[in-house]
Amino acid sequence: MRILMLSWEYPPRIVGGISRVVHGLAQKLGARGCDVHVITCWEMGTREFERDKYVKVHRLHSYDVTPNNFVDWVLHLNFAIVEHATRLINETGKFDIIHAHDWLVAFAARVLKHAYSTPLVATIHATEHGRNWGIHNDTQRYINNVEWWLAFEAWRLIVNSEYMKNEVMSIFKIPNDKIDVIPNGVDLDKFKGYEKDMEFRRRFAQDNEKIVFFVGRLVNEKGVHVLIDALPKVCHYYNDVKFVIAGKGPQFDHLKWKAESMGMAHKVYFTGYISDEELLKLYKCVDVAVFPSLYEPFGIVALEGMVANVPVVVSDTGGLGEIVEHGVDGMKSYTGNPNSLADSILEILHNPDKAERMKKKALEKVRSIYNWDVVAEKTLNVYKTILEENKHIYWGSPIMKEETERLN
Repeated sequence: MRILMLSWEYPPRIVGGISRVVHGLAQKLGARGCDVHVITCWEMGTREFERDKYVKVHRLHSYDVTPNNFVDWVLHLNFAIVEHATRLINETGKFDIIHAHDWLVAFAARVLKHAYSTPLVATIHATEHGRNWGIHNDTQRYINNVEWWLAFEAWRLIVNSEYMKNEVMSIFKIPNDKIDVIPNGVDLDKFKGYEKDMEFRRRFAQDNEKIVFFVGRLVNEKGVHVLIDALPKVCHYYNDVKFVIAGKGPQFDHLKWKAESMGMAHKVYFTGYISDEELLKLYKCVDVAVFPSLYEPFGIVALEGMVANVPVVVSDTGGLGEIVEHGVDGMKSYTGNPNSLADSILEILHNPDKAERMKKKALEKVRSIYNWDVVAEKTLNVYKTILEENKHIYWGSPIMKEETERLN
């Protein structure tokens, strides 16, 4: 089976969670014998074409014309995708499936679908409505409309949680039977070969301090401000603790100011940007991983914490709430509630035996449900169903269909 995946990010370009999802899925499909091509955006230091293990990766430069804004840049990228994909198809043949990831590649996906009569699958990773708790301006309205358009054009939609299925059905009025829920996966070998490095750990905390860890983009929806609001209670009941916040984003300076204004700056270490190598090492040094998101369609970071064998605390929202069973394989807190978040963190800090039991259960869950082999098999079954249905579909116009039937 030949599969063309379109995504605006693919490693080493990582903007959000899409990059890791596309990489994990594409690699496993390729390992199963599929001919997988990913067309994505060029990143500094990368090649325009390379074979990444089982996947052929095409990285495109946007046009030289400077865009007025991000939406214009997205359109430039889509033009480049269509141009490159057209040449690729003309040289190597049609694809069986086009798989588009989010609205940023919707225009190119739709053009290629109709130009080559190829079934389109779309994965909606998040919605503009969900990210912003509604649509509040013209740019958001435009993106929301493009998301609806992509959902309409797709043969089937894939979402990563029941929460996202309900959101897509509610916002875009998509029928239930058009949507497949397939959770994201995580690399089970991600932390293989990494152990706790005490010398490295001392860069962030003293030996007697427990590390409460967050990693992610520093934007409002990730809820880091809620974590900082939880600091006083956690530190009051468990003094030997250090909060390490890894990542960058538009709220970086504000969050640092917030910690300082609360008199808690000495309890928080902001790493800023952290390399993948350092992140893997750091995960093996921390005692609690906290993800207090206000909006989270899935929450792949929670799975990474589980694979790293770290007890996790998540807010009970979206896909995060579906991943964790409270008190069994992690702790859940009320969304946006620092008091509840502090209680969950303290439960782990004060009960190391319970933390060990939760870590074990979490690892078992990840291995059985959230591994890429399972995800790839489910996705492949969606493709196969579509290809079987496609055998009975006529792609031409009604006039051409009538003329073809008359001539035959």
